[in-house]
Amino acid sequence: MTAREYDLIVIGGGPVGENVADRAVQGGLSTVVVESELVGGECSYWACIPSKAMLRPGAALRAVRDVQGASGAVTGGLDAAAVLARRDTFVHDWDDTSQVEWLQGAGIDLVRGHGRLTGEREVTVTGADGNTTVLVARHAVVVSTGSAALLPDIPGLRDAQPWTSRDATGMREVPASLAILGGGVVGSEMATLFVSLGIPVTVIARSGLLRGAEPFAGEAVTKALRDAGADVRTGVEVERAQRAADGDVVLTLSDGSEVRAAEVLVATGRVPRTGDIGLDVVGLAPGSWLDVDDTLRVRGVDWLYAVGDVNRRALLTHQGKYQGRAAGDVIAARARARAVDDRPWGAHVATADHSAVPQVAFTHPEVASVGHTEASAKKAGLDVRVVDYDLYWVSGASEVADHYSGQARAIIDEQRHVLVGATFVGQDVGELLHSATIAIVGEVPIERLWHAVPSYPTISEVWLRLLEAYGRPTLE
Repeated sequence: MTAREYDLIVIGGGPVGENVADRAVQGGLSTVVVESELVGGECSYWACIPSKAMLRPGAALRAVRDVQGASGAVTGGLDAAAVLARRDTFVHDWDDTSQVEWLQGAGIDLVRGHGRLTGEREVTVTGADGNTTVLVARHAVVVSTGSAALLPDIPGLRDAQPWTSRDATGMREVPASLAILGGGVVGSEMATLFVSLGIPVTVIARSGLLRGAEPFAGEAVTKALRDAGADVRTGVEVERAQRAADGDVVLTLSDGSEVRAAEVLVATGRVPRTGDIGLDVVGLAPGSWLDVDDTLRVRGVDWLYAVGDVNRRALLTHQGKYQGRAAGDVIAARARARAVDDRPWGAHVATADHSAVPQVAFTHPEVASVGHTEASAKKAGLDVRVVDYDLYWVSGASEVADHYSGQARAIIDEQRHVLVGATFVGQDVGELLHSATIAIVGEVPIERLWHAVPSYPTISEVWLRLLEAYGRPTLE
């Protein structure tokens, strides 16, 4: 069999792989993407895009109900069928034609099928028809196969046929009731979604909601869910599960109680999709996370790169795309014997993964954070000061909603006098986050931030209030 040669092979055609390929082509490399499902990947069809498309109607309805003069126009709840139809438009009915056309326009080849490492810089692709194609890379192979839902080892759970996030975002009908295992971002967002659709929801989160965030964030989301009618149970875990004769799933909890729901959604973590991609060929364990340096190169294999969820640095689409841009650029630079800028914050590294990762949980209320929390800053040995402000007292917030509730927190490094973390909780706070990200990445001195004047009346005025609470430096 004659092998097809390219400068670069990318295994995985999601947004991360697309970014790697695009940057490599712009750098002058011939590139092929191998994809076993839909071009555009998890985010486009089963995660970020469909989930946010379905969450938005509920957020819009809540916003209207909290503005006098507009609330009277609301006469009912969400139309579940219309919410799902809106989702369908965003995922193009799970048709990747437009994504394939983008690849073609960018000069990137596509081979459909399951890609597996079968030799040094060699990938064998098995198509749906069983036919194989051998690809050989002159310079590098990138693994960007993403992650999948972790199914915990709970007796009876697998036999109960639980939902994963894919089932929730791809549902054709809304179930009569739902139990959710896990209180992370996925579990919290899905609880927000299904509560807004008007069905009974039970969340079982042993350690509470959003435990990696500031404590007040999880507390606010828990209160909002309970106020909306959800049953949020913390401090307990599921000991066994079974699908009853009537079709419901029955969960037995560690406190002896039971939860019954039409469906159960497992949102307890992720595992890398590396179980059958030939890692043993390069001496790595199948199914393992891939350890990389800041240029995204797998340690110990100079031609193999791992980008996105598979390297476990930051399991977020936008962060994976950021890594993809760095990886594509550095692969092209190395292939063309150009200078590599691998200094911190250089052109060919993903430095932000360590200290400036932004994330928005599209819950009610929204939770937006970047950089350190108070706990993580202290764990890192930083001398920090924590500054809090109640968003209710910001004029712009009261313009947005009549009963606005929220909180902002800034984490300031007292040695360098720069922002190292920020968390915002409240309606529409996701749009505040990039200003905090810029301040952290740019290491903007606090004394300079005083000259960044927020527009009035906007929620962004919270920046001024945080600075006032911190105190303006004075000359001695």
